[in-house]
Amino acid sequence: MPEMSKKWLAAITVVGWGLLSGCAAVVVGTGAGAGAYTYINGELARSYPAPYRRTLEVSTQILKDLNMPIKEQTSEGERTTIVTERRDGTPMTLKITIVALDVTEVSVRTGRVGFWNRDLSEQFHEFISQRLTQ
Repeated sequence: MPEMSKKWLAAITVVGWGLLSGCAAVVVGTGAGAGAYTYINGELARSYPAPYRRTLEVSTQILKDLNMPIKEQTSEGERTTIVTERRDGTPMTLKITIVALDVTEVSVRTGRVGFWNRDLSEQFHEFISQRLTQ
């Protein structure tokens, strides 16, 4: 499948998931892997044209590099959830989910209930994007 087709498939999957879940989703950007996000209930989700295992490795390495301890990590089938916190004590939760063979969705929620910090979640996504393209 051509690279552009994979990106559009990932974008359609993310948008469709948001619509089917009954939640209002905000999509920003032009395509998966190029800045397409959904923002639902404090979770900023983005699909990456990368295998699940690679995306998980990159995400945990970023946490290590930022001195963010993994407080809890659970895997349930096609999803791994990581609970961590920033140096200032702000909680962060990552959900890394298999969407397709070479497409992985990462959801980042930073902050406490009602006080989500979208900017910090977006910053973490940028770190993931940069490392996946290296």
